Amino acid sequence: MNQVLTVNHRNYRAPSAPVVVVCVDGCENDYLVAAVAAGVAPYIASLMETGSRFLADSVVPTFTNPNNLSIVTGVPPAVHGICGNYFFDAALGEEVMMNDPRYLRAGTLLAAFADAGASVAVVTAKDKLRTLLGHRLKGICYSAEKADQANLEENGIEHVLEMVGLPLPSVYSAGLSEFVFASGVRLLQRHRPDLMYLSTTDYVQHKAAPGTDEANAFYRMMDGYLQQLHDAGAVIALTADHGMNAKHAADGSPNVIYLQDLLDGWLGPEKTRVILPITDPYVVHHGALGSYATIHVGDGVAAAALGERLARLPGVHLVLERAEAAARFELPPDRIGDLVVISAQDTVLGTAAARHDLSGLEVPLRSHGGMSEQKVPLILNRRVEGVAADRRLRNFDAFDLALNHVVQDAA
Repeated sequence: MNQVLTVNHRNYRAPSAPVVVVCVDGCENDYLVAAVAAGVAPYIASLMETGSRFLADSVVPTFTNPNNLSIVTGVPPAVHGICGNYFFDAALGEEVMMNDPRYLRAGTLLAAFADAGASVAVVTAKDKLRTLLGHRLKGICYSAEKADQANLEENGIEHVLEMVGLPLPSVYSAGLSEFVFASGVRLLQRHRPDLMYLSTTDYVQHKAAPGTDEANAFYRMMDGYLQQLHDAGAVIALTADHGMNAKHAADGSPNVIYLQDLLDGWLGPEKTRVILPITDPYVVHHGALGSYATIHVGDGVAAAALGERLARLPGVHLVLERAEAAARFELPPDRIGDLVVISAQDTVLGTAAARHDLSGLEVPLRSHGGMSEQKVPLILNRRVEGVAADRRLRNFDAFDLALNHVVQDAA
């Protein structure tokens, strides 16, 4: 392939060693710090000492789809178009999942590198991301969730369970993420792709705070697989799609503002439509409650006045009108509501209480979506150069650092 490839107006050098970018779903930096302090993550501890360690900003809304797509395109949602897991499609007049590649407005650097002759592999935990991450990709792309169904025609690989050596994991388990890491190690050993992207699930992070036994067990597992990727000669860049925070009262009950109930009471029914972009097919661990919502207002409703009223509510951090939200958070204005609402660090937003099934919450609610979950780690296992001290790093700079700034002779 050419020595320099331009994707979405950013230049990337061809890899001189296998590059593995890992998105650890829900991994705020405190998880890593706690695991290192507990002595369960010796490899991550070594990275913090001898690698390159940064804190980066993820995309707001701090949800899975927009951030994963930003990482693999190198640009914000204003460019690639994916601004949530779920949105109101005005053209269809329906609320829909943003899993379909037709909603992508930019190509991925994974597909571009493959087209240029590089070998590329992608493994994601949940199948909801697979078609987006693998859009137009000539390479390997499968999910841990449906690894048993992988085939050459659709996924570029078959017999995945046999290759990985693990049983098909439950979608609600730490095993789903372990399958992703184990896949990465086996793919590197057997296929040695030039570029690999691994994306996990935040099942554990929704349940367990940093430093707890369950969280430390997860990072102990992750640490071992990262060590194996390192030993196989990979350049590793580790980041996250978002952090995670407790969203409950002292008695364990969720701190929720049910916006649709509230607005219906203020304005009457069918005057507004509240959209929760955290919504996806896997709601057991968060009940579709997150810290970011958009509101579409009907005729006769003054968005500015409504926003001012909402901003005065306890538990609301910020309310912006469409144009200001799109500019501040680099979002596509045609795919967000007339208002964007972001809750405080300890609060989540819902639609109507009757629409949320919280029976699956086995532990007090932890969730994400707002600005309080924006800071994430960005760590490489090699030294980097040429990164300005005042540069605002984003999680979607992971491929840039791994391909363009790693010191080539660094061990």
